[in-house]
Formats: sequence, structure tokens, C-alpha cells
Amino acid sequence: MQTIFVQLKCELGQVYEVADSAVEVEQVSEVHSTSGKYDLMIKCYLGDDEDIGHFVTESIQKLPGIKDTFTMVAFKAFA
Repeated sequence: MQTIFVQLKCELGQVYEVADSAVEVEQVSEVHSTSGKYDLMIKCYLGDDEDIGHFVTESIQKLPGIKDTFTMVAFKAFA
């Protein structure tokens, strides 16, 4: 199992719509609103054989209202 976090920058006025769309993606486990450079952060669990790049570009970046993304790969959970 691979864990990734993706920060999402949304088009103006689209945060709630993007959040509603993101929670519908099967691999997304959590969606959080955040302050700072990005509007949302999502936590995703991917299968070991899933390609992270394809998942982000095809399942996340194509959601309506997304302006930019920043992806982080998690190595180990401590709690």
C-alpha cells in the first residue's frame, strides 16, 4: 500500500465543489481544507502496483476546478 498526500489549489470560489468531487475518488481517504498556498489537502491510499503519476494526473488533476497540485509521497506512518 502506498500513501500519498496531494495539496490542491482551486479556482476562485471552487473549494467546496472540488472537495465534494475529491471525496468521490475511491483512493481518497480524507479531504482537509488548509491555509496557505494550497486550499485543500487529500490523503490517498494506492495499491502497490498503482502508478502515482498516472493516478494524480488522471484521477485528481482532471477534477473540475483544480488549478494546481503538489504531491508528497509518505514513507512511514508513526502512529
